[in-house]
Amino acid sequence: MGVIKSAIGDAVLTSMWVFTLPLLRVFTGTIAAYLGVESIPLAGLLITINLITLMVLCFSFVGTLFGGASFNPSSTVSFYAAGLRPDSTLLSMAVRFPAQAVGGVAGAKAILQVMPDKYKYVLGGPSLKVDLHTGAIAEGVLTFVLSLALLVIMLKGPKNPLVKVWLVGAVTVGLVINGGKYTGPSMNPANAFGWAYVNNWHTSWELYYVYWIGPLIASVFAGWVFRLLFPKPLIKHKKA
Repeated sequence: MGVIKSAIGDAVLTSMWVFTLPLLRVFTGTIAAYLGVESIPLAGLLITINLITLMVLCFSFVGTLFGGASFNPSSTVSFYAAGLRPDSTLLSMAVRFPAQAVGGVAGAKAILQVMPDKYKYVLGGPSLKVDLHTGAIAEGVLTFVLSLALLVIMLKGPKNPLVKVWLVGAVTVGLVINGGKYTGPSMNPANAFGWAYVNNWHTSWELYYVYWIGPLIASVFAGWVFRLLFPKPLIKHKKA
């Protein structure tokens, strides 16, 4: 019953995330125009990072209300591989990941229905712009960096939670900018599946090889590297 409850929470949270994500570009453009800084690239980046920070804080709160729900299979895998999710098992992930994928579909379909026509150019999700193998490597590397940065910042970074989330947002924006010419990028298999489904390429090998297998393997390595860099202290047992 606990796994089913977690899966439902994951599906709801992922649908909300996929629905909200395209609005970042809309809100960034709107705020930049209001402030008169459209021609200053750095201003747009800072606006986006601050919006992502606000989003992640809100979604973290909602995820807590759902009992630790997640909207990204990659982060779940990296924390599991790092030994930080004792409540997660391979069986629970086998249930939760399909639920997150379903949530991704729901979110993509919902935003397509309500987004005004003049903003629909921001919709579409990630897309492969290089050959299959290069795409899988690129998406894997990007996800590895994001997953490791998330672990380091959240567990070993600044004590202030707001600063932590802001740093994660900054890393995410940097990776999106650098990965755009390769895979989009997604760095979130559930998000990629949602957009692949609505664009009718959800049965392609491209989706699973580039946007699922690559990132999930990279997430495992990120968790292992974190354990190597920050090993748990040995517990010394007192002699009787």
